Amino acid sequence: MTVTLTEKAEFRLRSFLVGSTPSNNAVATKGVRLSVKDGGCSGYEYAIEITSKPQPDDLVIEQGEVLLYVDAKSAPLLEGIVIDFIDGVMESGFKFTNPNATGNCNCGKSFKAGDCTPNGVPCN
Repeated sequence: MTVTLTEKAEFRLRSFLVGSTPSNNAVATKGVRLSVKDGGCSGYEYAIEITSKPQPDDLVIEQGEVLLYVDAKSAPLLEGIVIDFIDGVMESGFKFTNPNATGNCNCGKSFKAGDCTPNGVPCN
């Protein structure tokens, strides 16, 4: 499973991890869970959440200093994704470049993948 965080995305996620951890807890136990959910204007939408531990079937990936927990059902739709963070006057937030996407919504948070139904079904 390949997920790539740019330097800016990793820095931003690390700051969220540090900010979400009380001073008496170790940051090393926190991670970022990535998944795909039904919804958005194109069929699927990305989900990112801070969590203390992965779900039992999550794939665990260490990207720099960030632990990524990838939802196993979403993994085929996230394979090869590059996550960046942009910070501009008109737009700020995470930007997803997904090689599995056959279409994207203008918001950048929603995508379509082949002729799949939006149930996290692999498009292969």
